[in-house]
Amino acid sequence: MSDQKELSEAGVGNPGFDRKQAIKLAVEFGPLLVFFIGNSRYGIFAGTAAFMVATVVALIVSRTVLGRIATMPLITGVFVLVFGGLTLWMQDDHFIKIKPTIVNGLFATILFGGLLSGRLFLKIVFGDVMHLSEEGWRVLTLRWALFFVFLAFLNEFVWRSFSTDTWVAFKVFGIMPITFVFALAQIGLLKKHEISTSEQG
Repeated sequence: MSDQKELSEAGVGNPGFDRKQAIKLAVEFGPLLVFFIGNSRYGIFAGTAAFMVATVVALIVSRTVLGRIATMPLITGVFVLVFGGLTLWMQDDHFIKIKPTIVNGLFATILFGGLLSGRLFLKIVFGDVMHLSEEGWRVLTLRWALFFVFLAFLNEFVWRSFSTDTWVAFKVFGIMPITFVFALAQIGLLKKHEISTSEQG
């Protein structure tokens, strides 16, 4: 979701696009890579501590260099600190493992709740970037809500069925490609329900 807005803000086709996109990717992927390396070399608890530090650094860099912190990375960062802190305090890696489940469940709940109450939160957040019909916003919201449910269940399946190292590798190298492919799959929907500025007025 945030990728579409931030791509627009970065200015696709402008000279500064490559630099800003590189920074954005580093901010989002950097902490995960630190988590993977820390876990592989020193174990899950050291990896979690490094993950927390890298997340804080990434948010500071995002605010300083890009001028803003996107909503989803901010929420995710807060959960990393909370569940990472619980992991280290309790010396129980279950907390960091269920973090993605809870975060994705929260996003899904917010989107489903908005649909039921008639508030299309994707439109509220991205309405200045994407111009869709009401039906388009509803379908897009439903799809993302279901996708977040899928990610929550997928995380539960992986961490309960495989080793910690496998779960970390999946979290770092699996979730992002899956999300990217899903986002690309929505292009047809966006084109189908896109409306012009004159039609909005």
